[in-house]
Amino acid sequence: MNAIPRSPQRFDRIAADGQRQPVDRELAEEVPVALEFNGLGYAVLMATPADLDDLVAGFLLAERLQFPGDPVASVALHRTEQGIVARANLPADRTPALLDRVRHRASDSSCGLCGIENIEQAMRPLPSVTSRCTASDEAVFRALGELDGFQPLNARTGAVHVAAWVDSSGVVRLAREDIGRHNAFDKLIGAMRRAGAQWDGGFALLSSRCSFELIEKAVLADCPMLVTISAPSRLAVNRAAAAGLALRVLARSDALLAAVG
Repeated sequence: MNAIPRSPQRFDRIAADGQRQPVDRELAEEVPVALEFNGLGYAVLMATPADLDDLVAGFLLAERLQFPGDPVASVALHRTEQGIVARANLPADRTPALLDRVRHRASDSSCGLCGIENIEQAMRPLPSVTSRCTASDEAVFRALGELDGFQPLNARTGAVHVAAWVDSSGVVRLAREDIGRHNAFDKLIGAMRRAGAQWDGGFALLSSRCSFELIEKAVLADCPMLVTISAPSRLAVNRAAAAGLALRVLARSDALLAAVG
């Protein structure tokens, strides 16, 4: 299910010298997406209504309701007047975990923390990353140079993030866009799961800052290296180091920072 095309929005462009000019601009769509698992209302995300099968597949991994070796759950999508309902059935043995994490409020994106009740849950230990990145830093710069070509929605709207799987030579193999940076990464991870793709020495490249939640998603997807356009938080760096996730941050065309330790 993809976004329904909408007419461009009319704006007045106001220059610093006071001159006005009418312009039309395409806007990114943002709709409520209700997730229901085993008949339970689990979460409501604000997301770009495209690649939602991928979003659910990645979200289930990030929520620890599924694990990398599990079969990918099939998703049924239902469009309503208010938004979209995405339904999936998980094995019965996952029901206790579902009940433990059922959410009661809407979140702005699939951050992976909304609805968690205490600090201990938020800071649960992460597994160690078992895959390894064999890409050079030159491969990272190559991918950065290619990234614009994998952001068609952002080229039109200037309002969405992209998450990309890059192979060890620096070639972008797969990308997903969404108005939420967490959603974009979940979509990418979900698309890889559904395609049976492995990191194969490559890495993830995100057009966002390096936050705690994105570290969690990368580690749970056994991603060996995470590259972000903007800076990390201290907690993100510490959690990545503890899990063995390599980081490259503030990645721009002329330089990047490699986290040490």
